[in-house]
Amino acid sequence: MNILHLSAQKPDSTGSGVYLRETVAALARAGHNQAVIAGIAPEDDPQLAPGVLFRPVRFQTTELPFPVVGMSDVMPYTATRYRDLTPEMTEQFKVSFEQAIDDVLDRFTPDLIICHHLYLVCSVLTHLVHERKQSDSALAACTVCGLSHSTDIRQMRQIPLERDFIRAGIKMLDRVYALHEAQAREIEEVYGIDSARIRVVGTGYDAGEFFVRPGLRKPGTAKLVFVGKVCYKKGVGALLSALDDLTVRIPNVELTLVGGYSDKQEHDMLVQYAREHSLPVTFAGKLPHDDLVRAYNEADVFVLPSFYEGLPLVIVEALACGCKVVCTALPGIRPWIEANVDGNAVTFVEPPRMHDVDTPVDEDLPAFEARLCDALEHALTSPPAACDTTRASWDALAARLL
Repeated sequence: MNILHLSAQKPDSTGSGVYLRETVAALARAGHNQAVIAGIAPEDDPQLAPGVLFRPVRFQTTELPFPVVGMSDVMPYTATRYRDLTPEMTEQFKVSFEQAIDDVLDRFTPDLIICHHLYLVCSVLTHLVHERKQSDSALAACTVCGLSHSTDIRQMRQIPLERDFIRAGIKMLDRVYALHEAQAREIEEVYGIDSARIRVVGTGYDAGEFFVRPGLRKPGTAKLVFVGKVCYKKGVGALLSALDDLTVRIPNVELTLVGGYSDKQEHDMLVQYAREHSLPVTFAGKLPHDDLVRAYNEADVFVLPSFYEGLPLVIVEALACGCKVVCTALPGIRPWIEANVDGNAVTFVEPPRMHDVDTPVDEDLPAFEARLCDALEHALTSPPAACDTTRASWDALAARLL
């Protein structure tokens, strides 16, 4: 098949970027011809699978004079928030991606198009393809799909940007992919998509890289690792508070926070809290791939206390590396893990109430932090548990997509 992938974001950063890159690699291994359109910064040089046609849409240029847009309001790189787009910026965005899509379709006739995020660029795509199909018989047979990563739903709920245009474009999709069943119901509600057109595909991980490396996990230690954006909405503040109590119960516990940040003031506050409370925390920042695999393998427990997620692949990576996992019981995650990972060692923590989709009610935080502390103690004192993550590999995901 000829498969075209589209994203307004960088194709190798954040969870959705990694999802796109690894899906492309898996489909390349299966022998499919592919093209990718994605938004990047002037200095970026994404590394995709060999033979993939890459058409960048470069931001911070004369045509697009602002940083790459981000589906989250807090991105691990310099980004423009969708809520800050002016009408002029929105038009520049649309024109730049229309030109890129036209350019690729003039050189590459896809059988399948997969657009990441059910948001602005997806609607630009569907409107353009719908128009071109009227006069292009080869393109007329193309199936156009959109894949939600949850942050798109959050944007639709929180800000009014181009809602009618976006919703109309999403309704033109032939198929919509959801990460889990709870998200599928949200898609049906937010976009008005018939449930018969929605398929649950889940996420994936690199089975060739993320696996147990013997000898790295030391007996007698109590090591925790977090991987993600180091910010309050990922639950890092709550995690540090829980660790304050956990160190009383388990004196030799250590926490490594792996990941970047975009709000320096917020990050400095987290660092200051850890220092003031003399917490055994290492702020490791972003790690190279090999060091990330090592961090998983050295840890006893992986913790992800987020207040909002789609279906985080870091959970599967951690399980594949032999970690026990503690994470927030967010909608859809538990059923998908239980259905696709045999013998999983995951402890789920009930989240606090939310003001909106990702802002916790302050008065609920102490109880959440107490539950998190209890869950971490339980995980650290429980015996190791083997998991079979075969059904969660990128190759298995690619097969489900097709």
